[in-house]
Amino acid sequence: MRTLIAALCVAFAATSVYAQDKKEPTEAQKKQQERMKDCNAKAGDMKGADRRAFMSKCLKGEAAAAPAVTQQQRMKACNRRAGEMNVKGDDRKVFMSNCLKGKI
Repeated sequence: MRTLIAALCVAFAATSVYAQDKKEPTEAQKKQQERMKDCNAKAGDMKGADRRAFMSKCLKGEAAAAPAVTQQQRMKACNRRAGEMNVKGDDRKVFMSNCLKGKI
């Protein structure tokens, strides 16, 4: 029984010493965490290479504005507009081309 109590005391002492070893983050670490949180919010639902490129620039402070519309988002918007306008055939091809280039 004494051995058990001694083992519990040693275990308790070791965990309290371990808990005291944790250090508060530095100001630089706090700023980096805040920058990461802000950049994540700005990146929104971006994925893949676009997100990595944006996050890299944002964390360096190079990308102050929100990310540009991705090609996939542009394609969806143009496709939706073409459907609403009921454009078909060659006219649709021309419309989609111009829309994707940002001319419309």
